[in-house]
Amino acid sequence: MRVLAAMSGGVDSAVAAARAAEAGHEVTGVHLALSANPRSYRTGARGCCTLEDARDARRAADVIGIPFYVWDMASRFHEDVVQDFVDEYARGRTPNPCLRCNEKIKFSAVLDRALALGFDAVCTGHYARLGDGEPGSSPALHRAADPAKDQSYVLAVLTGDQLRRAMFPLGGTPKDEVRREAARRGLMVAEKPDSHDVCFIADGDTRRFLQGKLGDAPGEIVDEDGTPLGRHDGSYGFTVGQRRGLRIGHPAPDGRPRYVLDIEPVTRTVTVGPAESLDVTVIEADRPVWTGCPPPAVPLRCAVQLRAHGDAYPATAAPPPAGGADGANAPLTITLDAPARGVAPGQAAVLYDGDLVLGSATITRATRVTTANV
Repeated sequence: MRVLAAMSGGVDSAVAAARAAEAGHEVTGVHLALSANPRSYRTGARGCCTLEDARDARRAADVIGIPFYVWDMASRFHEDVVQDFVDEYARGRTPNPCLRCNEKIKFSAVLDRALALGFDAVCTGHYARLGDGEPGSSPALHRAADPAKDQSYVLAVLTGDQLRRAMFPLGGTPKDEVRREAARRGLMVAEKPDSHDVCFIADGDTRRFLQGKLGDAPGEIVDEDGTPLGRHDGSYGFTVGQRRGLRIGHPAPDGRPRYVLDIEPVTRTVTVGPAESLDVTVIEADRPVWTGCPPPAVPLRCAVQLRAHGDAYPATAAPPPAGGADGANAPLTITLDAPARGVAPGQAAVLYDGDLVLGSATITRATRVTTANV
């Protein structure tokens, strides 16, 4: 096949491209320029789209012996990932920009351009596996063999059509072996640290980044019964489950830590309380994507993962009752067998059957455990 290898400048994408070429595919490497000013993005261990990363990707392509190009995706990235990130926080939600980048950039904008240029597939260094699905259906997405590096959570938003055009050569290999292979192949990125955090926030200060985009929007911090405890400069600076940086200035009467329980962007109110008040048992989610099974017409037993690298909780996912919305786009109600803590609207709920990804949806609401619903 003609394969376009997305090369971030890290070790994973370099080895993935090398494996695709070694398997006999006609491979072309491409690095995505995601900022009009790459110096404003993270560098070194924390980046994936800087000038340093572009140079590392080019050197890796030279060693592999494949053509290499840089594609300018800055405008699309800003619109679909950066602006989405800002807008979601302004709505009181907690987005996952890596998931959105996979959905909108790597397997949408890049894939569309690749197909237009005659490529058959896009290859990335993600840790996930593709297996045979039902006859006539899309490939099945599975967890990686290395649980510590599994990235199926941030890929579960991909549609069946996108998975048909995807290649994940590293899904069956532990990360340590990938680094050893890179060294054997003479790739200089063999020991390059992994990227972390949000690549487009140069100093890692999310609150300050959002304040620069959204300005001051002061409001109250209250406890569960509405008693004012303090004030803030913007509710966008908080996420459900947050403990540090609340800036209340005095401890709770019982001396226990407080956590963010709820964010109301219209009134700019942030509600805080004890850790046990973060427990939820019922989750509502919309924008479902089904790849591992047909959209369920009846309640579906599964395990649900609620954040990247988080635990998977036994659960039942149910479509709306008869007479409500139906079909592939029907929202879901996910009922957990036991409470989960700190579930944030805006994150993905990914449904699994063992290591098979059944589907995913975006969390819109989580119901906290109270004495009334226990």
